Amino acid sequence: MAKGMHAPARKHRAIAIVAIVAGVLVLAAGGAAYSAYRYERSRADRILPGVTVAGVDVGGMTKAEAVEAVRAAAVVALQRQIELRARGKTWPVTLEDLGQRSNAVGAVNRALGLSESMGTFSRFWHRFNDDPIGQEVELSFSGHGRVDAVLGRIARDVAVKPVNADITYDDGEVRFVKPTPGRALDFVEARAAVRSALESGGASDVTLPVLKVSPKVSEKNMPRTIVVRVDQNKLYLYDGFDVLRTWSVATAMPGWTTPRGDWNLYRKAVNPTWYNPALDSWGADLPAIVPGGPTAPMGTRALYITAPGLIRIHGTPADSSIGTYASHGCIRMHNWEIEELYPMVDVGTRVIVVGSRPGDAVEGDTPASVNV
Repeated sequence: MAKGMHAPARKHRAIAIVAIVAGVLVLAAGGAAYSAYRYERSRADRILPGVTVAGVDVGGMTKAEAVEAVRAAAVVALQRQIELRARGKTWPVTLEDLGQRSNAVGAVNRALGLSESMGTFSRFWHRFNDDPIGQEVELSFSGHGRVDAVLGRIARDVAVKPVNADITYDDGEVRFVKPTPGRALDFVEARAAVRSALESGGASDVTLPVLKVSPKVSEKNMPRTIVVRVDQNKLYLYDGFDVLRTWSVATAMPGWTTPRGDWNLYRKAVNPTWYNPALDSWGADLPAIVPGGPTAPMGTRALYITAPGLIRIHGTPADSSIGTYASHGCIRMHNWEIEELYPMVDVGTRVIVVGSRPGDAVEGDTPASVNV
């Protein structure tokens, strides 16, 4: 009887012990979990171990520490060069030169955010055991605020001005300048190419497009030019580089000069009035003013040019003087020939005077009769 009564008591004691042990284990587990939580919370401002940004190990760092470390690495990365090429020339520039900047703060924020995908105990485990999670966060670069400035310098190096077709006076000679194209950087396309290279992040060189720049003046559209050759006493009218017409003229007699140089026609006159410029010398026996016309000193037409000394290309009643050295500096033509020339040229036409009267010429000589 006594033995049967003890069996339930032992059973109750065993249940109580199990309950106590289970309670202790629950309390222990809860304490461990709480401790892990407290440990994790105390280090929540630090990046998990085994995280790198642009090759920099930022594990265990605070945000401020990581940003500083990543920015230091970015300074080196921003010195990476890109070679810009155009017309056989190369301009090495760095990412920093082109206005690139690193987004160190954004990269570090992503590194810190890696812990959010993990549970508390998992984070605790990696932190407590310094167990690396093996994650790499990319450091991005952005910006191109200096691209235009860099391309502006390159554009100046690349640029070649086109050469217009021209007839010029150079060192006492007439020069025929052939038109040649120039070149210029295609700025819009060059900018797009450089920005695309920066955005892709991997380009090491960029070829910049160059445009051909055509001259504005070609042989076909260049204006007419008058060339007077004093050594020949000839006036040539050029249309482009081709001689359109040729006329004989009279130029300055010894003691006077038909000025050599590059001049322009600035005025045209029909039946120009002649005002005596030498009332007290060679024109003393001539009227002060003579109305224009076939018998007037300047004939029926006059082309005023910018050469010093009131020089004109004009008609004359002295037909026998044409072809000789006979004027006081002006360029004389037969009246009917200046009338032909007159409508063929406009104000602004270039007038080039070249050549010299032979030193031993006398008044009335012609170029062909000198030194004969």
